[in-house]
Amino acid sequence: MIQRRTAVALLASPLLLSGCGGGAEAAQSRADDGRPAPATASPTPGPQDEGIPGLGPKTRAAIPERAEQVVVASGRGKDSPVSSVVLYERDDSTWQRGASWPAHNGKDGWSEHHIAGDLRSPVGVYGLTDAGGLLADPGSKLPYHHSNGFYSPGTGFEGEPLQGSFDYVVAINYNRAAGTSPLDWTRPLGSARGGGVWLHVDHGGPTHACVSVAKAHMKELLRTLDPHRHPVIVMGYADWLAR
Repeated sequence: MIQRRTAVALLASPLLLSGCGGGAEAAQSRADDGRPAPATASPTPGPQDEGIPGLGPKTRAAIPERAEQVVVASGRGKDSPVSSVVLYERDDSTWQRGASWPAHNGKDGWSEHHIAGDLRSPVGVYGLTDAGGLLADPGSKLPYHHSNGFYSPGTGFEGEPLQGSFDYVVAINYNRAAGTSPLDWTRPLGSARGGGVWLHVDHGGPTHACVSVAKAHMKELLRTLDPHRHPVIVMGYADWLAR
């Protein structure tokens, strides 16, 4: 019954049907359990964070200490839908950099106070705890919800077909209940704050609020992100990340 209700919720949402979830309140960074990260008296980064280039002291301070995998989604500019994604993995006190993948984000760029329908992606630090998709589990280490509810019809902002966009997704823990299916419609901050913000398969154009990469890269992320390593995503435009 839970799976059926969440699938119905997805189909009832024009935001999800058109490519990804709605907006988000992005002024607060979030720990990997979906709650606001605790306030930090000093933004001085620990040595484990110094190996991730492009992240300033405020951004580094928002990364939970136990996180050993960090996906960095760096936007070209505040109002740009073009970005790149890199996965960093910590080996003892050293961060190892993976390949850089081209990506898309929200059509109108990024927001520090994102709300549903503003066509911007939320900046911040968010946990990555749950995955799913229209296609069968490709070997995900995160809990994987295989469901027809991930169907994505229609066309994107540039006329590109959206079919297959939700073949594989990883839920970004903005305004959602961690530990549930990406299709779960729980919105702790309320529906006006948006939700359904995911990493998903790129369809060749901007998203509503999600971050999208090629299908092969989504499969790689699913096979690599490990809940025992407490993965998070750090996302925003380059100048914001460098704070």
